[in-house]
Amino acid sequence: VQLVESGGGLVQPGGSLRLSCAASGFTFSRYVMSWYRQAPGKEREMVAGISSYGFSTNYADSVKGRLTISRDNAKNTVYLQMNNLKPEDTAVYYCYAAFGLAHHWGQGTQVTVSS
Repeated sequence: VQLVESGGGLVQPGGSLRLSCAASGFTFSRYVMSWYRQAPGKEREMVAGISSYGFSTNYADSVKGRLTISRDNAKNTVYLQMNNLKPEDTAVYYCYAAFGLAHHWGQGTQVTVSS
């Protein structure tokens, strides 16, 4: 089982990034997928989630209207489009897959928002 995130980096405030998480080793379309983030000295928090076939999404209040989660089950990939980024969005972003008692984490990708 693997979840491999990519797309992180350094961006100026107001900028955009698109994170990707490529999954392998399990039946991706069965799993609810989420993005979490963890900033230095803070607890890991969920920022966005999407149902197995993408019909339902949910977001943390702090990112509503700026971040959009989507998935492509044919490519076993989940995405996080991040617009109008703020310095407080700086964190390591993790991909998370859950189905019943089964759950998997990616290794994380760093997002730094700074001028």
